[in-house]
Amino acid sequence: MKHGKKALKLAAGLLSLVLAAGLAGCAGAGDEAGREEGAGQLQTSGAEAGDLLRRASALDVFGEENGEEQSQESSPESDVPAQRDSEAAEEVSGQIPPATVKERPQGWTLKLASEDWGLSFGEPGAVPVGNATAQDLAWYDAYYVGEESEKVIYLTFDCGYENGNTQPILDALKKHQAPATFFVVGHFLETAPDMARRMVEDGHTVGNHTYHHPDMSAISDMEAFQKEMDDVAGLFREVTGAELSPFYRPPQGKCNTRNLEMAQELGYYTIFWSLAHVDWITDSQPGHDESIEKLTNRIHPGAVVLLHNTSSTNGEILDELLTKWEEMGYSFRPLAELVSG
Repeated sequence: MKHGKKALKLAAGLLSLVLAAGLAGCAGAGDEAGREEGAGQLQTSGAEAGDLLRRASALDVFGEENGEEQSQESSPESDVPAQRDSEAAEEVSGQIPPATVKERPQGWTLKLASEDWGLSFGEPGAVPVGNATAQDLAWYDAYYVGEESEKVIYLTFDCGYENGNTQPILDALKKHQAPATFFVVGHFLETAPDMARRMVEDGHTVGNHTYHHPDMSAISDMEAFQKEMDDVAGLFREVTGAELSPFYRPPQGKCNTRNLEMAQELGYYTIFWSLAHVDWITDSQPGHDESIEKLTNRIHPGAVVLLHNTSSTNGEILDELLTKWEEMGYSFRPLAELVSG
């Protein structure tokens, strides 16, 4: 079967969805000492999950590495081909074409340094080193950073549940006319449909963070993997009347090559990040000055910034933070521009 037909078939599959009851939390991603790495698993169900999610967020652990750069297999020297069959030019999910399986170099397979997405930081303002190079990830339609030549920021938010901080975040984004991508789970859509609708009304992109927020690296079966994705897309369509965009963020940054392959086969772009801070523990929020300093010192051209909608600090500082980034010469772009490049 040609790649184009396969892409269309998979994209259509995103629209034929089965609703499933379930709850989700959104685990964190940030950094303690120049190394950012997701850890821990959060998955539950039942009417008590809202409270459990709040308490369980404190269980997320962020590993601190020894600062040594992780070794990786050398990349194929050729650029990633921009392969799009004419049939795959059919656009879905807010005019963003789905990802398509690429013909990777024979005998070459992506080797991730770790199944927990991580970053090693160097000088302030420099692009951090990830678990794989941007060039290698692009063969699987996966991204963690944009071009280093432009002062562009891609804002993303992980949404596990609603606790009153999404509105000030949306207000700040609207004030600055800054587009963002919100990665939602099933629990958020179940309990905060009004916030999901506002995201759409404000012109933001909404992506897939799975329905139950499991450790997706433990899932190698396509049927199970696809159900986590399809259930979010189905509920989002039911709640908003719009189609979910083809962007996927692995819960906790846990991912392997098989996961990247399955996401790509389903038409999704996998989106990691190149900047975050420890903002997901609601009972132990980072301070105002600490957060501003870290997020301005480590901002870099092409940054994919990960923040959490549950953070009161983010709700408090976002207007000021966006202003400071603008004063540094940065502009904000949607993820569609990252993947189209």
